[in-house]
Amino acid sequence: MELAAATPPGPGELQTYSLVQLTVSRLSREILSGELAPGERLIEEQLTRRLGISRAPLREALRLLAQQGLVEHLPRRGARVAALSEQDVEELYGLREVLERYALEAALPVVDGPELDSLRGALDRMREAHGHDDRLEMAEAHRNFHSALVALAGQRQLQLLYDSVLVKLQLFMAMNLRREAELARPTEGVKRHERLLEAVLSGETAAAQTELSVHGARSYLV
Repeated sequence: MELAAATPPGPGELQTYSLVQLTVSRLSREILSGELAPGERLIEEQLTRRLGISRAPLREALRLLAQQGLVEHLPRRGARVAALSEQDVEELYGLREVLERYALEAALPVVDGPELDSLRGALDRMREAHGHDDRLEMAEAHRNFHSALVALAGQRQLQLLYDSVLVKLQLFMAMNLRREAELARPTEGVKRHERLLEAVLSGETAAAQTELSVHGARSYLV
């Protein structure tokens, strides 16, 4: 997800601005990979020492991560990695399904272009990650595939809403990364995405919607 500060930095603020973006990138990866666990406290003193930055850029980075839904600020208790309840997860998966169905309805039939290239590229990354047994890369390729799927509709507000839902769902994915590494079948996951892409390329809305309905929206890496 693309991040931006509330106002563009002036010349004298460029270094701080860059530190903020680097910190956002570093912490978001640690959160979405499961390295920082849901509910884990984010202690400023420890983070500034570990990341080698001052409190000001760290606090701005945490504010931006909170806007994404990856960090929560608790009164008198500081910040922590956001945690999702079972109800949160059910609601997010429900929203994801509705938005994907709407996107396909608006997009199909599609013609060759950058959007389809992104969809194919994400699938290629998925195959490569499977070949290297790289679960983190597999998860990122999975997210990119579904984001590219919705991008076919060419609607900016839809894309922004969908990506905000998807990044929160990655919290749930991170929570279950180790368990799913034992249970999930990545080969089947690749095949399901191949079938969904074929349905999209067919241009038949009904076929694409049917494939989406059996795609396995409520399981990880599928």
